[in-house]
Amino acid sequence: MDERTERFRRVFDACYQPLHAYARRRCSAADAEDLVAEVLTVGWRRLDDVPAEAPLPWLFGVARRCLANQRRGADRRLRLLRRLACEPVAVTWPTASGGDDAVLDTLARLRPDDREVLRLATWEQLAIAEIAVVLGCTPNAAAIRLSRARRRFREQLTQRAGSRTELARKDADA
Repeated sequence: MDERTERFRRVFDACYQPLHAYARRRCSAADAEDLVAEVLTVGWRRLDDVPAEAPLPWLFGVARRCLANQRRGADRRLRLLRRLACEPVAVTWPTASGGDDAVLDTLARLRPDDREVLRLATWEQLAIAEIAVVLGCTPNAAAIRLSRARRRFREQLTQRAGSRTELARKDADA
């Protein structure tokens, strides 16, 4: 083990428990783990700045600043959520002409994930590999998602057409 790694190991061994206790008193258990990991990452990157004789107060200072950054980020996200909650959401569909109404209505009834994969393939004309990148999955998973979405779309469209045909028959019989 090189000298730098050995020094960090000594800092880690001496400071992990007190850092974790510090973090637990200030945030949730999961956030405490993340905070300690972030502080130790900073400690590793800036090991030359960590005082050899008293690393803990320096690391507490890093933890304090990391917590402040986390809180500012959480506040920004909360403000954004509040602002977005007040704004009406307008879904824009391509203009419908004639038979497109049934297609757009059927699309609107699908789950959001199904709509997205169908839009990526059809409207954006992306290849499976490109869809996989957008969805953050493998090309195989993207192909399966697209296949299932197409199947559900066909089923919904067929069901819609069947109910319209039945309504037309009832109107004709009346």
